[in-house]
Amino acid sequence: MSLEARNTSYRYDRNTWVFQQLNIQIQQGEVIGLWGPSGCGKTSLGRILAGYAEPVAGHVFLDGKPLPHTGACPVQLVFQHPEKAVNPRWRMRRVLQEAAVQDEPLFEALGIQANWLDRRPSELSGGELQRFCVARALGSATRYVIADEMTTMLDAITQAQIWHTVMDVARQRNLGLLIISHDRELLNRLCDRITVMPTSL
Repeated sequence: MSLEARNTSYRYDRNTWVFQQLNIQIQQGEVIGLWGPSGCGKTSLGRILAGYAEPVAGHVFLDGKPLPHTGACPVQLVFQHPEKAVNPRWRMRRVLQEAAVQDEPLFEALGIQANWLDRRPSELSGGELQRFCVARALGSATRYVIADEMTTMLDAITQAQIWHTVMDVARQRNLGLLIISHDRELLNRLCDRITVMPTSL
């Protein structure tokens, strides 16, 4: 049971390769760190693994089969900037309902307050909004979570609460977790192993 990018290449235009022939595999129940400096392609790889972008070459496989593009996706991506990941016109209750997430113990663990559910994204702080994005990513159909610098912009207390909850849920549900970060200390603390992105081709 694994999520795998095999012989994957990606470029922004005809002349600028981000990475070529890259391979990465995440097993269910495994916490993998993806480390590298800004601009090395970590986010692009995360988007490809979650089905948000198509590689120029190579393929993404879920349990040996192509990643499905219909129904509830078992691979969820949590972006660094939560305001870009939700419809600004929707209230947060609808954001969660669309993802069929109604896990009140999870909301409590993430510090989501009941009165936030009727607010729009613009009425929440970045930390409050990111808690909703994390909750949405941890729906019942999820088997893999890709966390792309998801707490970089948050204060230390909020970071600790979110990571504690995500790691606890991942252990309970045997989720595969890919943590994308340039923070090597964070990865050393949370991950079973760390993959280093190539920085030159």
